[in-house]
Amino acid sequence: MEITRHGNSWANVHVTHLSLARGVGWGLIGGLAGTMVMDLVLMVVLPVAGLPALTCFTIVGKTVANIFSLQGIEMTGGVPLGVFTHYLIGPAAGAIFGAAVTQVKVLRLDTLKKSIILAILYVQILSQPILAATPILLKMSVTKTLQWYGGSFLMHSVLGLVLGMIMSYGLKSANTSNHRKFGTF
Repeated sequence: MEITRHGNSWANVHVTHLSLARGVGWGLIGGLAGTMVMDLVLMVVLPVAGLPALTCFTIVGKTVANIFSLQGIEMTGGVPLGVFTHYLIGPAAGAIFGAAVTQVKVLRLDTLKKSIILAILYVQILSQPILAATPILLKMSVTKTLQWYGGSFLMHSVLGLVLGMIMSYGLKSANTSNHRKFGTF
């Protein structure tokens, strides 16, 4: 995307940098909000299914502790490590998504639908390594593994949905304000 106003090349550099900063910022917000919504849904759904509300945090914490133990670093898994991991990965993943969609032309979010679909696909693909590690490291049964993947798919779709909606809103408002400042794209 080339933006110039009366031949001013500075405008092009400034808007590109601003786009990246806005993408990362909105991505952080979207990743945090998506993680919060996903966790709130989990805390409602899990007790309805007869499981403790913090089950997911426990599983994630145990998985991360096992990953570190493979490297000779011992740590206590469980809820605190699971919460820390969720709230570290969610916003970081959102920030990376925000950077990607502002810097890679084919990923530009022109519509809400494209934003949501790309965000859901991104979250689903990005989550695969830890999702695959969990059943192996925690020695889950086939039934538990299928439940883990099914629940994770639904919850990560929620995260992607929220991330996509927030990114669409944030970048739409950024494009509108840039259009007013620098003229036609």
